[in-house]
Amino acid sequence: MTREFRGKIELDVRDSTPDWEAFLPPKTPEGAPNVLLVLYDDTGQAAWSPYGGRIQMPTMERLAANGLTYTQWHTTALCSPTRSTLLTGRNHHSNGFATISESSTGFPGYNSHIPPTNATMANVLRDAGWATFWVGKNHNVPIDEWTAGASKKNWPLAQGFDRFYGFIGGETNNWFPSLAEDNHYIDQPYLPEQGYHLSKDLADQALHMLRDVRQTEPGKPWYLWFCPGANHAPHHAPQEYIDKYKGVFDDGYEAYREWVLPRMIERGLLPEGTELTEINPMPPGTFTQTDEVRPWDTLDDEEKALFSRMAEVYAGFSEYTDAQVGRIIDYLEESGRLENTLVIYCADNGASGEGSPNGSVNEGKVFGGYPDDLEQNLSMKDRLGSPDTYNHYPTGWATAFSTPYRMFKRYTYQGGVCDPLVISWPKGIAARGEVRNQYHHSTDIVATILDVCGVEMPDTYAGVEQRPLDGVPMTYSFETDGATTKETQYYEMLGSRGIWHDGWKAVAEHGPTSGMSGFDRDVWQLFHTDVDRSEAHDLAAEHPDKVEELKALWLEEAKRNFVLPLNDLQIIGNAKDFETFIGMEFKVPVPPSGQYTYYPGTSEVPERSAANTHGVSYKVLAEVETTADAQGVIFAHGSRFGGHSLFLKDGRVTYVYNFLGIPPENVISAPVPEPGRHILGVSFTKERTGDYREAIGPLALYIDDEKVAEQEIRTVLGHFSLCGEGLCIGYDGGDAVSDAYGGSRFDFTGGEIVKVVFDIADDAYVDVEGHLAAAMARD
Repeated sequence: MTREFRGKIELDVRDSTPDWEAFLPPKTPEGAPNVLLVLYDDTGQAAWSPYGGRIQMPTMERLAANGLTYTQWHTTALCSPTRSTLLTGRNHHSNGFATISESSTGFPGYNSHIPPTNATMANVLRDAGWATFWVGKNHNVPIDEWTAGASKKNWPLAQGFDRFYGFIGGETNNWFPSLAEDNHYIDQPYLPEQGYHLSKDLADQALHMLRDVRQTEPGKPWYLWFCPGANHAPHHAPQEYIDKYKGVFDDGYEAYREWVLPRMIERGLLPEGTELTEINPMPPGTFTQTDEVRPWDTLDDEEKALFSRMAEVYAGFSEYTDAQVGRIIDYLEESGRLENTLVIYCADNGASGEGSPNGSVNEGKVFGGYPDDLEQNLSMKDRLGSPDTYNHYPTGWATAFSTPYRMFKRYTYQGGVCDPLVISWPKGIAARGEVRNQYHHSTDIVATILDVCGVEMPDTYAGVEQRPLDGVPMTYSFETDGATTKETQYYEMLGSRGIWHDGWKAVAEHGPTSGMSGFDRDVWQLFHTDVDRSEAHDLAAEHPDKVEELKALWLEEAKRNFVLPLNDLQIIGNAKDFETFIGMEFKVPVPPSGQYTYYPGTSEVPERSAANTHGVSYKVLAEVETTADAQGVIFAHGSRFGGHSLFLKDGRVTYVYNFLGIPPENVISAPVPEPGRHILGVSFTKERTGDYREAIGPLALYIDDEKVAEQEIRTVLGHFSLCGEGLCIGYDGGDAVSDAYGGSRFDFTGGEIVKVVFDIADDAYVDVEGHLAAAMARD
């Protein structure tokens, strides 16, 4: 009950008095605000037009003109950890989100399960009378709860949200996304040729939820967390938005840095005298080579054209998504709700350097440790952003869009943690178009929203004593610029470490996933961020006592927040580190038989929970009842960018292995047998590995007990997909594996699939490095 029952209960209902108010949810205070939190991915401050960048963001500019732009708002340097702070208001390690869910290691700060001591803001707001909605990316479901049959206690509905529509994991294909609604997976509602794009679909769903609550509970305030796939790879956008940026980035990423810094200073976003840092600011051996930037003047003309186009696509993706946010803002204005809606528009970490120095037309190659083929990349230049590519720009653009700072996403320098933030609340903020310089962090957003809503985080929730909020309200900054109320904020990401305290920041010269170890021997740099926002000048030699003071404070904060043990294990190229990590990561237990059995009429199985055929020998046997007109997919796993599929088409049994989207597809086939019950299957035997640890060996196609075809193939080392594109029985969900039936699910018809058995008994965990690389790929 909401409160004690105050009616009267007698023997006869005629003599009794009901009390409905005891059972109805609490009413919010008169004039309680709505809250819209828009959270982009992978965006540095210097990318967007409100911060002086070339990417036009009309909706964000509109909100900035009607509110406040923050210059010193910070994140954790990675998506899942930042998002956990926005859920709970506590530091990311205390949420169990030291890193992404997929790289959990079974320690208190690294298990990806938000503990009951850290109740979510959505639970608290819902209990206080708000409707709560989550639309878009959810990278805070633990990896052990991704499957249809898993517990849903860490899915959005159990975390305090009334509705959820979006995707689970770090990224998804914007043209063919893996979607979930509430507590189950669903098919996308229509296809790209019918106008589908994920950003548009998410805005449609958000508007649907807001209109539903308005027509049935018109006075009820709401909290909407809108998390588009933008700007995380793959960078996908309608062609007309990509074409808007033709030539805009032709001068290159170093010229962009020189151009945008004065604009940021002119707008009051950075102090006069702020200096650019170097494009490769870290000493060799302190960071991974895949994070290096190739100087623009070392590129040939074709490379420059390709890299420029990659930035154009990213820009089009960003602006197109901003236009979808604009549809939500337009609706709020038309319906009279914008005036009393607190809008928070921000990004979760710095620009991404995961495209490597050369960029990629298929990001899966980068994560799989397989080199991009420049010739293939160049051949795809005019198709970047379309369904034909799964693209990511090179590290140079990550540095440019994080101007003037050092490094980018994953690093605890400003390039990884200082991000754009605009706040608008016409009814509650008198200032219009002003800048705020107070130092704040993503942990402060929950405290701010609760303060605006007049709601407190309880001391106990669901019978569990609560950890105090780590964040502080930013509402004082609504009034005026000035002194910062926050005193301390630590940082740690994959071994990269830093701490800010009262205007000074210390950072260890230790790159993420660098494999360096030796944390106690690290050199620490010191920056006076009140005057040196870009961290251009290391003052450690001048203030050694300050360095030691901040190092001691970092360790104190680390112990309080469950940061230890530090993990900088190098996921590519260090076999010992791979073996260490593989012993700690979450694994779906391999059955004693080594066999996994799957059935038709079921949801797709997320890749991390499906039988792992990567880098190992395997057999797949399907028991199928065929008829004269039987056709369709028996099983499919992956997409056009990597996957395999067994299907019947044009009178033939066909198995396709698509190696990282590199043409041609490996195709093996034979005539369909006479109608009846048959065993159709394939067997791959790993005989050796290639230069990049890909498995190589003979593939055989079987019909019943007869081998009907054979050829040599190579198989993918890492995952087929970083998110979604799971194993499907009787159809191909999302983007099709093979061109033979591209553009459709190609459901199995004209017969019956009894079951499909995957057998990896002979080779369950042969390639330790491969399994670990796949585990760490998705951030």
